[in-house]
Amino acid sequence: MSVTAETHGHDDHDVHHHKETFVTKYIFSQDHKMIAKQYLITGVIIMGIIGIMMSLMIRMQIAWPEQPNVIFEALLGKWAPGGVMDADIYLALVTIHGTIMVFFVLTAGLSGTFSNLLIPLQIGARDMASGFLNMISYWLFFVSCVIMILSFFVEAGPAAAGWTIYPPLSALPMAQGGSGMGMTLWLVSMAIFIASSLLGSLNYVVTVINLRTKGMSMTRLPLTIWAFFVTAIIGVVSFPVLLSAALLLIMDRSFGTSFFLSDIFIQGEVLHYQGGSPVLFEHLFWFLGHPEVYIVLLPALGITSEIIATNSRKPIFGYRAMVASILAIAFLSTIVWGHHMFISGMNPFLGSVFTFTTLLIAIPSAVKAFNYITTLWKGNLQLNPAMLFSIGLVSTFITGGLTGIILGDSALDINVHDTYFVVAHFHLVMGISALYGLFAGVYHWFPKMFGRMMNKNLGYFHFWVTAVCAYGVFFPMHFIGMAGLPRRYYTNTAFPYFDDLANINVLITVFALVAGAAQLVFLYNFISSMFYGKETEQNPWKSTTLEWTAPVEHMHGNWPGEIPHVHRWAYDYSKPGADDDFIPQHIPLKEGEEELQH
Repeated sequence: MSVTAETHGHDDHDVHHHKETFVTKYIFSQDHKMIAKQYLITGVIIMGIIGIMMSLMIRMQIAWPEQPNVIFEALLGKWAPGGVMDADIYLALVTIHGTIMVFFVLTAGLSGTFSNLLIPLQIGARDMASGFLNMISYWLFFVSCVIMILSFFVEAGPAAAGWTIYPPLSALPMAQGGSGMGMTLWLVSMAIFIASSLLGSLNYVVTVINLRTKGMSMTRLPLTIWAFFVTAIIGVVSFPVLLSAALLLIMDRSFGTSFFLSDIFIQGEVLHYQGGSPVLFEHLFWFLGHPEVYIVLLPALGITSEIIATNSRKPIFGYRAMVASILAIAFLSTIVWGHHMFISGMNPFLGSVFTFTTLLIAIPSAVKAFNYITTLWKGNLQLNPAMLFSIGLVSTFITGGLTGIILGDSALDINVHDTYFVVAHFHLVMGISALYGLFAGVYHWFPKMFGRMMNKNLGYFHFWVTAVCAYGVFFPMHFIGMAGLPRRYYTNTAFPYFDDLANINVLITVFALVAGAAQLVFLYNFISSMFYGKETEQNPWKSTTLEWTAPVEHMHGNWPGEIPHVHRWAYDYSKPGADDDFIPQHIPLKEGEEELQH
């Protein structure tokens, strides 16, 4: 197999490498490193900006309801007559913000970017199992992004049934403006996204199983790869269920079936639907919806494991326990979905079953948190931006996880269900923790992606402002939730009971606006470092994993000549008796040296 430096992205079997054109190198690339960058820029940067702008508009509406706002007038046009936001568009913003952030930013940003970048590099493979499928999965993702954005421009408005799109709002086109064309586009977009996700996931699984280099046994895999591998398996198991829910919903909407509809009146008219159940939709939706949390979280936790071990200059504490906890989380994540449905008409006995399984998942999560803290303990900490974000993740994962225990218990959940308490919980766990993992990954592997370093001082600024503001936004929400403030209401002015909470909402919004501004610093740092950053050395973080043995300039096949063989596990940091404080995986064991396996 010939490998030359000028070529970039072909499948391995093509021996006659020719000079690539702009199109084959940057657009329809089959090289996993390029596809990772495409996911990063499409998912995190472009969709991320759209998702964050929407959340800021939602926050401004809640802080200053019914007041004219120049931004609303400029961005929303007819949906904000005289600069006052319309109630319908508020729901649509909440819906699309949720959809974009969960699927298009976090799923694509973490799995799409980092699984693509790291799986071949860390296991010692030339590329993914199928470069072609990899390319198709990205382009399907791109098409689904475009369709989702197009749904904003539908005359009656984008989908507005909440990101969970519960029927009947989502099943009856006449239910509200956003239930028409906007909703159809949402369903089409999601169906394409699921196809993309499945192709990607299958590729990751096959690559990890089949293409590991010599000596790379499963117990020598870095925890990042374990996390990506298991995440892909969860995706393959649970995404098809959402696809079936979406298809049945399309049939209810367009072909007169009634899977999710029964005895419904609209404007005094009795509709002909009989026999369906909206709770069935919830079961199908949450069978993906809850594993989705871990599809987003596990990659972030995997990235954190790698970064904390590298920057503590210590082996990760309890490697096998960490692998076991990833597997336990993956299994348990598929049997807890009912805790989203405690008050929606599900059998109360089932509630107690789901409470039990939900509380079980706290155990492997606690194992992870404990192992992170023990790895940090007495480590020689290198506090670069990637490390700070990883420690931030440990913090938000714990604080957000503790409230999950309350929401997972059916007797306690009744008191705070559908209030801001829930919003606080899932934003801390899924939103902020996953974003921290994402940022940590970008700062850590940026030199691998672009051959340059990001600006450290801007990274510190980005972290501290984001960290303070994230807690500033989501910590008070727990309290306004416990006071009973319901979620998804575009204004609370009709309820004098909530007047006292208005000031807290203003404070939350101010924190949110400052946090939004801090992301612009990251954006500037990202784009300027891409072109003008300090050039990187081969292994800037003195790390042990294989990706840092590949040359800095990108080339087809990752390594010139032979792929490195692996002789030890991924965490030989500060090994007693060694010359350096790190020994890369491809260095053979010395005489009498034992391989550490915790």
